[in-house]
Amino acid sequence: MKRKSLVSLLLAAALTGSLLSGCGSKTDGKTEAANKDNVNLTGMPIVKEPVSLTFFTGKAATNGNNFEETLVWKEYAKMSNINVKFELVPFDNLTEKRNLALASGDYPDAFYSARVPAADLMKYGSQGTFIKLNDLIDQYAPNFKALMEKYPDLKKGLTMPDGNIYSFPSFYSPEFLPMLIGTPLWVKQEFLDKLNMKEPTTTEEFYQYLKGVKENDLNGNGKKDEIPYAGTGINPLIEQLRGAWGFGNRGLGHKHVDVDPATNELRFFRTDPKYKEVIEYMRKLYTEGLIDNEIFTIKTSALYAKGQEGIFGATINPNPATQMNQTGYFGLGALKGPYGDQLYTHIKVPVVWPGAFVITDKNKNPEATVRWMDHFYGDEGATFYFMGLEGQTYTKNADGELQFTEEITKNPNGLTMDQALAKYITWLGGSYPGYVQVKYFKGSESLPESIAVGEKAEPYKIKEQWSAFNYTEEETDFMSTVGADIGTYIEEMEAKFITGAAPMSDWDKYVAQVEKMGVSEYMEIYKKAYERYQKVGE
Repeated sequence: MKRKSLVSLLLAAALTGSLLSGCGSKTDGKTEAANKDNVNLTGMPIVKEPVSLTFFTGKAATNGNNFEETLVWKEYAKMSNINVKFELVPFDNLTEKRNLALASGDYPDAFYSARVPAADLMKYGSQGTFIKLNDLIDQYAPNFKALMEKYPDLKKGLTMPDGNIYSFPSFYSPEFLPMLIGTPLWVKQEFLDKLNMKEPTTTEEFYQYLKGVKENDLNGNGKKDEIPYAGTGINPLIEQLRGAWGFGNRGLGHKHVDVDPATNELRFFRTDPKYKEVIEYMRKLYTEGLIDNEIFTIKTSALYAKGQEGIFGATINPNPATQMNQTGYFGLGALKGPYGDQLYTHIKVPVVWPGAFVITDKNKNPEATVRWMDHFYGDEGATFYFMGLEGQTYTKNADGELQFTEEITKNPNGLTMDQALAKYITWLGGSYPGYVQVKYFKGSESLPESIAVGEKAEPYKIKEQWSAFNYTEEETDFMSTVGADIGTYIEEMEAKFITGAAPMSDWDKYVAQVEKMGVSEYMEIYKKAYERYQKVGE
C-alpha cells in the first residue's frame, strides 16, 4: 500500500507541475498582440526589441559544448535580435530526455534538432503542446512556403492526419541525389583491374567480381585475406540490390510496401514470390564466403578500422576515402537483375527528419520563432548555416563554388576538419532543421566520387518517391506493436535464410506466418494513410 500511495503522490505532483507550467505559459491578448507587433515581416533584424528563447537541442559528439559561442549562432543573434539559449542533450539519451520533458510539462519554447517522431507530432500536436504552423508558415515563412509549393511531397510528408503541420523538417533537396543515396555500394578499382574485369553492371557480374576477390591474393601479401564484401548489417546490401528485381520502387521510406507495376496497387513486397529470389541471391553470396562473416555483429568503428587495411572488395558507407582513408573506390549504379529490372531504389526520403524543429505552447513569440527558423530554408540563411561567413570560414572561387578555408581543411594545429569546424558551425552529426543543397553542403556526399554515383544512378532512379506516411494515434498503436513485430520477424527470418540457419524450403511456411501476424490489417492502414497522403494539397 505504501508503495502504491507514493506512486500516486508522485503522479499527482507531476500532473500538478505540468498544469501549473502550462497555465504559466499562457499570454493575454495584449501581450500576444505586442509580441506580434514586435516582429518585422521582412529583412533583419527579425524583431524590433530583443527576444530571448530557450531550445531543447540534440547534440552530436562532434559538436562543441556551447552552441551560443559558435560563430553562426553568435552572428545570428546579432542579425536577428533574438537570443537563443540552446539546452544541449546528447543524441545518445535524447529520446529519453525529450519524452521526460514532454511528460512532465517541463519543456522550453521549442525543440531544435530533437528528432521528434511523427507519432509524437500527432499526439502532442492534437493536445496543443506543439502549436499548429499552417497559418504561421503562410504568413511568416516565405522560404519554407516556397519549398512546399516547389516540392508537394514535402507538404505531404509533414501534414498530419488532422490536416495540420506541427514541425519544420531536415530537408534534402530532391535534386541532390548523392545526399539521398547517402551510402553507395563501392567497389575497388585496383581489384577489378587485377582481375581484368570491367565495372559490374548486373547482379551476375557483381557476384563474379566478389568471387574473384575471394579466390585471389589481390593485395599480393601471400595470403587470401581480402574480404569480398563488408558492411554493418545485411540490410544495406539488400536495399542496394533489390531494385535489380524491381522491388522497393517508392524508396527507403517504405521498407515493406511499394507499388506492383503490373496492377498499380499497393504491394507488401517482402513476401512476394519473386522477392524470394533476392534472398536466395543474398544466401548464395553469404554461404559462398563472399560476405564478411562478421556482417551481423560488427560495429561501425570496427568496420572502418578493418577497412583501413585496404582489404575490402566492396563495401557500403558514406565514402571509403573519408571513413576509412581509402582512395581508389568508385560507386556502382543500378545493377540489372535476371529479368532485366534495373532500378536504383536506395534513395532516402528527402524529408529526413520531419520533426527536426517544433514550437511549443510555452513560446510567447511564435511569429518571431517561425521567422527565425525560416531563414535557414533560403539560400542566404542555408549558406550561412552550413558554411559560416565568407572570408572568415569559406571563400568563393571564380566559378562561384564555395570552399572552406585552409584553417578548416588543413588545420595548422592538426585538428580534423570536424574538430576545426566545431567552433564555427553546429550541423555536424545530422538531423538539423534546414535545407541541404550541394552548392553549400560540404560533406562526403559532395565529393567528386559521390557526385559521380549520383550521375550514374540518375537514369535508373525510381520515378516516384514517397515521403513516410503519417498515422492517426489508433493506427500508430497498431504500427508500433503488430507492425513492429512483423518487421522484426521478417528481418530475423531473412537473416536465417541468408546464413543457412533456415532452409529456403521453409519460405512458404514463413510467408504464411507473416500473413497470420496481421498483414491484411497492416495493408488496410497503409492504404488509408496513402489515400490521405495523396489528398494533401488537392
